[in-house]
Amino acid sequence: MRRRPAALTALPVLTALTAALLTGCGSDPEPDPLRGQQWALDALKLPGAWKTSKGDDTVIAVVDTGVDPGHPDLKGRLVDGYDFVDGDDDPKDLNGHGTHVSGIAAAHTDNGVGIAGGAPGARIMPVRVLGADGSGSDANITKGIVWAAQHGADVINLSLGESGLMARLLQGGVLNQAISAADAAGAVVVAAAGNDATLLQPYKVATPVLVVNAADAQGRPASFTNFGAQDAVAAPGVDILSTLPTYTSKETLKNTTGYGKLSGTSMAAPYVSAVAALLHHQGLSPAEIRQTIRSTAKNPANAPKLGLGNVDAAAAVKAAADKK
Repeated sequence: MRRRPAALTALPVLTALTAALLTGCGSDPEPDPLRGQQWALDALKLPGAWKTSKGDDTVIAVVDTGVDPGHPDLKGRLVDGYDFVDGDDDPKDLNGHGTHVSGIAAAHTDNGVGIAGGAPGARIMPVRVLGADGSGSDANITKGIVWAAQHGADVINLSLGESGLMARLLQGGVLNQAISAADAAGAVVVAAAGNDATLLQPYKVATPVLVVNAADAQGRPASFTNFGAQDAVAAPGVDILSTLPTYTSKETLKNTTGYGKLSGTSMAAPYVSAVAALLHHQGLSPAEIRQTIRSTAKNPANAPKLGLGNVDAAAAVKAAADKK
């Protein structure tokens, strides 16, 4: 079965002049010139969490379409990955989706260029399992998950599959087995819920995976988000600014500035992966990371589409510190 990433349409946000300013040229560059457009970092209370943990020495595997290895906000943030589409060691992103997800999770921060990443101290492991058109096979996705866990990933982000992936998880298919194997190897797995605005039967899922729904800037459920997965949480997923390839790809046909906005549960998942990286740095196990993120999520209005609620990074990091 073919899978596609759980993201919606790209929204170009930069002019050529703005892009030129992102190089850090000129006097007194701001720590991250586009930080003001990253509403999601504040919604997640990540700046407060960074006072305790930035996810140092944590590896987040982005099992996706690959990455732009030369992007100025990602270069130096990457560890060795693999390309299961072409079968080589060069997981270059020919779509754009994986680069966007990677920037959300762990772009360079306070470097005078572009944006800030959710886990400023973490590294990205690009694992390419989806082609230039954004589709891929269960076999390659399964191989990618297992390979990432075997090669040192501490967090594995799955921003793909839409409702098809969730169905596989609920039915105990091959992806279920791969995720269970990754958990046993010590990696916490985070998966996007999908963008079909569909209520999924909330089975009691034995698979050790943290499912993420999408919320908007007001903390309300995104109109497109799937919901209903047991113990799912929510994170920002609407008009999310992040890195895009600096060359022509599917997502950059009209925008090669290196930055742009996408919407989808694909964008929500890597924010939660970033929070997981902060907790990993604090010494928590995969099970403890899932429990801490879930128990500190906030849903005061009991909105069903938010699951357990919106993730609160500062509360999660504090709870982790209190466990010590």
